[in-house]
Amino acid sequence: MNSTKKSLLSQLGPGLMYAGAAVGVSHLVQSTKAGGMFGFDLILAILIIHLVKYPFFEFGPRYTAATGRNILHGYKKLGSWAVWVYITMTLISMLIIQSAVTVVTAGLLINIFHLESLGGIEPQTLAALISLGLLMLCFSLLATGQYKLLDKLVKIIILVLSITSVFAVGMLIFDNPGYYKTAEVQFSFNDTAHLIFLATFLGWMPAPMDISVWHSIWAETNNESSGEKTNLKSAMFDFRIGFFGTAFLAICFLLLGALVMYGSGESFSPSGAKFAGQLMDLYQKSLGSWAYPIVAIAAFTTMFSTTLTCLDAYPRTLSASSELLFPDYMDHKNQKRHYLFWLLFTVLGTVLILFFFLTSMQAMVKVATLLAFIAGPVLAGLNTLAMFDKSVPKHARPGKVMLLWCCLSLTAMIGCSIAYLLL
Repeated sequence: MNSTKKSLLSQLGPGLMYAGAAVGVSHLVQSTKAGGMFGFDLILAILIIHLVKYPFFEFGPRYTAATGRNILHGYKKLGSWAVWVYITMTLISMLIIQSAVTVVTAGLLINIFHLESLGGIEPQTLAALISLGLLMLCFSLLATGQYKLLDKLVKIIILVLSITSVFAVGMLIFDNPGYYKTAEVQFSFNDTAHLIFLATFLGWMPAPMDISVWHSIWAETNNESSGEKTNLKSAMFDFRIGFFGTAFLAICFLLLGALVMYGSGESFSPSGAKFAGQLMDLYQKSLGSWAYPIVAIAAFTTMFSTTLTCLDAYPRTLSASSELLFPDYMDHKNQKRHYLFWLLFTVLGTVLILFFFLTSMQAMVKVATLLAFIAGPVLAGLNTLAMFDKSVPKHARPGKVMLLWCCLSLTAMIGCSIAYLLL
């Protein structure tokens, strides 16, 4: 029995890191906001978008399990242009997204420990300084520990997050059964503002499509670290735990928003950091001061895991992409050196944005959302082409049902992207 438990736990790794990267602003801010604005109306939307995007996220770890290599090798087989498309999209969005998730994490720390008036520092400068400290901490963890330490940290973080989120929702439902307000605002497809919010919400749910590539590279790194190639069955078990776990947590955060915020009359701040503070205050008012530490742990671990895993993923994927494009100049044996270069590049670029462009963070998040909508169908298409390529062993290739699923999902994603641009 113990050996079976150990075997199951040992299979969980890249899938939980996927969850650590996915569960962030999209869940803590957007899902909670969706519940606060429209009650339970958008639960079905969460389920539908997970159904639409499922194949493309699955193809990342599936490709690695089938071939032993990350899916960027599949892109390279399509042509160098496919790898360049991925690199270009990553470079355009990476610093904006990393800045956004880091400053929201910093905002949570400021609110949890009441650092607003620390030394008379201006709020923007304080947020930038706390963000710098977080980045330095993450840099130290990643530069010294690399994959094994990251894997262990994210497992702990996701476990804490899941327990605290479920506990918070359970306490609201059982202790305050009559707390949910009568519907005041219902989602309407005739309201342009509602449609724009829905498009933004679904564009980042469960995560940007880039994470399918990250997952594949984490799976390859896990194989290298353990010295064993994960089989397809174990890889799919690990992926599904992470994927469906993020769907469950998205619904939990929506329920928290609906049960705590809906009908409260509270207006939401457009700033992620200020929104985090409002979220903490509303939890405390609704559940009582005793629950504050629980909610604070859940919220902070959510954002810290996102900050940490994103900061690992961008350098790791750019390093792998560079090796594929310039094999004569970049030896895989020197992968750590390449990784550290891109890690330092990401940290310095993020710090530059935080200290000099923080006033326009809301605009940058909007740009990142727009890029996610454009990149989503493109990367989904590349994943599909790579997974159905003849170089993938026939037994590991998806069947005709999955191909039809991909075609329908791609059509839906392209349609949503066009609609978002028009709106």
